[in-house]
Amino acid sequence: MVSASLQRGIEFIRRQHRSLKVNLAKNVVQNFSLWLTKQYQSIYIIGLGADPLQLGYVNSIGGAAVALISFPLGWLADRHGIRKILIAALPLMALGSAIFALSWRWEVTALALIVSTMALRMAMTVCPMICGSTLSSEERATGMQLCDTLSAAPRLVAPIVAAYLITAFGGMNVEGIRVLYWIQLFGLIAAFLIIYALFTNPRERVEDAELPRFLGGIDRVLKEGRMVKRWTAYLMLSSFPMYLAIYVPLFAAEFKGADQYTLGWMETAAMVTVLVLALPSGRLADIFGRKKLVFAMTPLYCASLLLLVYAPSAVYLLVVGLLRGFLHLASVTGSAVTADLVPQELLGSWYGMIGFFRGVVSMVSPLIGGLIWTVLGPHYVFYFLLATQVSKLLILASVPSSLTRG
Repeated sequence: MVSASLQRGIEFIRRQHRSLKVNLAKNVVQNFSLWLTKQYQSIYIIGLGADPLQLGYVNSIGGAAVALISFPLGWLADRHGIRKILIAALPLMALGSAIFALSWRWEVTALALIVSTMALRMAMTVCPMICGSTLSSEERATGMQLCDTLSAAPRLVAPIVAAYLITAFGGMNVEGIRVLYWIQLFGLIAAFLIIYALFTNPRERVEDAELPRFLGGIDRVLKEGRMVKRWTAYLMLSSFPMYLAIYVPLFAAEFKGADQYTLGWMETAAMVTVLVLALPSGRLADIFGRKKLVFAMTPLYCASLLLLVYAPSAVYLLVVGLLRGFLHLASVTGSAVTADLVPQELLGSWYGMIGFFRGVVSMVSPLIGGLIWTVLGPHYVFYFLLATQVSKLLILASVPSSLTRG
């Protein structure tokens, strides 16, 4: 059964446009590099002298930068091609890693986050445009989950590799974590070389005469798109867990006794869920309905939040990691809906608009998290996250199944 599924997956990828395959290869290298530091970044910034509220400030500054650039990004991708956006994004990511590696005070990491989050938003804006341009609507959820499964594989091993590297270079402290950013730098340079040498745009650049003006493109999205305002609100609420994830390893380390290995295994456990269930969930979403799948998976993520707060020991954190993987599956399933809501020639403007509002969330959510942590208490951060996910499902319930393909 496993070999048959693997064979179908290989055949599916083989018949896709070259741009999707090269982007997949880039994602493999990029994700391994980024996930080396994901679980340890908040601990690194705290180690450089920040407190939890200042950690929120630092991440909020990065979010503000994202919000400023997101609106024109998709439009620029339509005008100049996805390839140029990726070629600009990856060196910026590498620069962000270099600044992290060279940081001597927590304030310096604010600059690193501005650069790296802007670059990541650039890459994240055009990545779904590649899927939206090359995958048919009938198999989009399956294709996106398959692409996500393969590109998620490095995330399975990167956190554990990172834990051993941290141990070898001095433990879970600033100097032990700093070396990860140097390794990340070289990985991102390799991802850039893959795009530079092999990537071609998935469709011809839109001619100026056919391309809507920047503000005109946004206006057309609002007029011609289907329920785009409501779906934008849904996506904003869906984004809160991503931008408040900085507090998960900090909480686990300070209140549950998690060491570098436990934090690494938590992230690996989440990726196990993604790798095992991505293809089946994508197929089920395409057959039985994307809306139903999101309703089924989101409560499992919510259970991870409660277990994180009430876990009596660090052993239970592995289960927290497994359940957190369902958030990723729900997110990708929801993303498959996004590309269906506007005409294809407006995908750039649509994803740019989404990126702006996600940038707003990435700006305010760390501030909210830091204030809640400081004023009410650390565990209330996760109650707040729970509330955002319940609100997300209430919005999803109001969206007709005809738009979400069930």
